[in-house]
Amino acid sequence: MAGAWNLIGWGVLLCLCSLTSEAQNKQRTPVSQGRDCSHIKSVSPGASSGVYFIQPPGVRSPFQVYCEMRSDGGWTVFQKRSGGHLSFRRNWKEYKWGFGDLRGDHWLGLQRVWELTRGRRRRSVLRVDLWDFEGGAAFAEYADFKLGSEASAYRLSVSTYRGTAGDAIRGAYSGIDQAGAGFSTEDRDHDGCSPCIFGDVAVDSCSREEGGAGWWFSRCGSASLNGDWHPRGSHLGWASGLHWLTWRGPAPYSARATRMMVRTL
Repeated sequence: MAGAWNLIGWGVLLCLCSLTSEAQNKQRTPVSQGRDCSHIKSVSPGASSGVYFIQPPGVRSPFQVYCEMRSDGGWTVFQKRSGGHLSFRRNWKEYKWGFGDLRGDHWLGLQRVWELTRGRRRRSVLRVDLWDFEGGAAFAEYADFKLGSEASAYRLSVSTYRGTAGDAIRGAYSGIDQAGAGFSTEDRDHDGCSPCIFGDVAVDSCSREEGGAGWWFSRCGSASLNGDWHPRGSHLGWASGLHWLTWRGPAPYSARATRMMVRTL
């Protein structure tokens, strides 16, 4: 009889352990707070800026992003630079899945941005914010922002520009339009340079020229915000830097801070 009670006791204990494990697993599963930051802001107009779990349509599991909540809507931040403590000299895999601290400097990841912008009916706006060392700021916005899948090297698509920083994606000079370009890193080159000739300089890899940065290089081009960060006094004339050449020039000017965000319409 005692043996039977022991078996019953063990059965009850196993059942309780199983229920506890299931409850813990449910607690660990993150809950989406919206499809994206734009959706969260539209549902909760008083929502403040911060880290949220989102789940765009077609994505299996929620993931965290930093939402910049502004008067014109909720923006999902996918790039932020404010100093030199986080290196953007990264390989393809790191640019694909992201790196850094969502509450500070970071790159969200190409795969996540593709998930945020994919779909024929999904329309998004890209916003680029730039800050200089003299207390000034500028912005560039592009309608119809979208990334292609990894098979296209996360090809960049944008249409109409508006802003105060100039249309550096289409270029400070002809033949370097980055709209339609695939993303390049040192270990995955899609920049179209074989080589590119700049005066008496031949460049085979725009990523290598920009200090190992990843970007949508098209024959290098005049926008590149993932190069080496340079402090005040060392921010002029460097080949590698945080460049938006239609904003500050003619010499390369490395910005003090940058931010890239996407908002769904």
